[in-house]
Amino acid sequence: MKNMLQDTATIESKYLLFIEKVAATKSVWALKSKNGWANSHSNDSEEVDVIPFWSDKAYAKICARDDWRSYLPVEIPLVEFLESWCVELADNGTLAGVNWDVNMFGKESGALNIALDILKQLETIDSAIVFKNYSSINEFITEISESLA
Repeated sequence: MKNMLQDTATIESKYLLFIEKVAATKSVWALKSKNGWANSHSNDSEEVDVIPFWSDKAYAKICARDDWRSYLPVEIPLVEFLESWCVELADNGTLAGVNWDVNMFGKESGALNIALDILKQLETIDSAIVFKNYSSINEFITEISESLA
């Protein structure tokens, strides 16, 4: 039981680090090869796909091994991640993996929930981020909140 609680705490702290770091740097990292983006099955269900994302190039790079050894870290601008990736992942029922470690261990979450947490963090730090499809962070938060309701 203690290990499970420890693991849950570790996953949550890595998730919060992800949210804070991507809001601050305005970029997200993923692994890509000539065949496409790194992805996996959910730990909870073989039926559900997960695309992992990292807050840092170094975190992504250490996961480029075994099945992903031919993959390289690729930077995704935060606006593109929020407006395109998160929306498309949600539409496809694909989860986002957050700051996975080398054992592919980390949080799996609905992309819109992650987007909402990032947007709230951007609001907290009073970020001057400019979106293509939304006039403000608030408008984006409202739209996501309505679609999650």
